[in-house]
This record gives sequence, C-alpha cells and structure tokens, in this order.
Amino acid sequence: MIQKINEAANFIRNQVAELPNVAIILGTGLGELVNHIEIKKEIDYKDIPSMPVSTVEGHSGKLIFGNLGGRYVMAMQGRFHYYEGYDMKQVTFPVRVMKALGVDTLFVSNAAGGMNKEFRVGDIMIITDHINLFPENPLRGKNYDELGPRFPAMTEAYSHELIKMADDIASEKGIRVMHGVYVGTAGPTFETPAEYEYFRVIGGDAVGMSTVPEVIVANHAGMRVFGVSVITDLGGKDITDVPTHEEVQKAAVKAQPFMTEIIKELVGRL
Repeated sequence: MIQKINEAANFIRNQVAELPNVAIILGTGLGELVNHIEIKKEIDYKDIPSMPVSTVEGHSGKLIFGNLGGRYVMAMQGRFHYYEGYDMKQVTFPVRVMKALGVDTLFVSNAAGGMNKEFRVGDIMIITDHINLFPENPLRGKNYDELGPRFPAMTEAYSHELIKMADDIASEKGIRVMHGVYVGTAGPTFETPAEYEYFRVIGGDAVGMSTVPEVIVANHAGMRVFGVSVITDLGGKDITDVPTHEEVQKAAVKAQPFMTEIIKELVGRL
C-alpha cells in the first residue's frame, strides 16, 4: 500500500511544477467550481499508477491543478464509490496520495437525501458530523504508523474553524445554509421510507453514498476537513416522491452557484 501511494505521488510530482496544500473533491453539486479554477495542469486518473477510474454518470476522471480564490489548489473531478465495486482502500486511495503530496486541508461535497423536516430540496447543508453505516471501515486491516495512528479520534471530523468561516461567508452573501449530520451508506439503492425514518431517529439529517470513507482517512492522516451536501431529495414515511439519479443531478445543478461561492471564498480566506 505504501509503495502504491508513493508511486502515484511521485508520478504526479513529475507532472506538476507546484504542489498545493489544499484539495477539493468535486462531488455532485460542485462540478461548476472547475469553471472558476485557473487551470495549470490536468492529469487523467487512468494515467496515474494504481488510481481507480470513476464509472458514475456525472463524475469525470481527472486531477486538476490551478488557482482558485487566490490560492493554488488540487481538485479531484470525479470520486470513487463503494457501490461501484471498489474496496475501501481504493475508494480512499486519492486521499492518501493527496496527503503524500503535502495536502493538509480537504474539502468534500456530495448530493444527499434529506430527512430533517426543516430541509428543502436545493438546500445546502454544512456537515457538522457523520454516522458511518458502511459495512467496512477504510482503516480496517494493518495500520501503517507513517500514515496515522491505529485508533484515530473522530471527535472533530469536520473542522469547527472552517464551519464557522463558512457560516460567516454564507451570512455575508445572503446564502441559506443548514447544518446537519450526514449518514453514509453503501448504496446504490435509494433509501426506503422506513430507512429514512430510522436514520432520522439515530441522529441523521441527510443520507448519501460517499464522503464518510474519505473523511475518515483524511482525519487518520491529520488533515482538517470541511464537508457540504446539497439536499437533492427528501425522504420519510410521509413522502411518496420517488428519487431518480437524473432528479438528483438537476437539484444539484441548481444549488451549484451557491456552493461554489461558499467554497471559493472559503478557500481564499484560508
């Protein structure tokens, strides 16, 4: 594992003139952010040693290096999901490579179904915590001390400092943001009404099929993390609408300008 991480990191080092300390995983809802990056270099996933390739519609497959909000960043356009058939080591491999390249701050985004009764479709939810319901933890197996501790704390999985900064930005710009706990599940099925109710009872506000593995590994590696969800559908026993991937993408597109504005400004204030 260490060898594969180093091989991928060395390949990237040889491709770019400058390495950033900020990385962004452009999940559903943040694709438009690419248009705001002054791109200096693009690398296709397929060219990077040991890097998986995204198979999901709406997820490209390249690393982008460039300037955003006055800061040099790395952006991962397209992520990997457990439901695609990858194991957790593969899903989180890019985060390991980011750390090896010197990244210390990670931004993640996703599309999520909301079960908080105060949420509306199109809302932006700043993630304050998560509940891991994936059947496998990405840290399962041998621990490599050079990557992080055997038993990492998850007390502040999402940086309180970055959350406060994002709240200030949203307030300044008049953008409605919600706070909530993200529930991570394996997918690829959307949730049943009973599952939505269950997730709400155990403390969740929104549910999705990504993010949690990457955040666990980022914390294991000592990174600080900021996460945000776009609420693309609502679920519960009293909601009969049937979500589709196309509707999720449409709702995410509507929220993109607001998510983009927050992330762009937040990166610039680091």
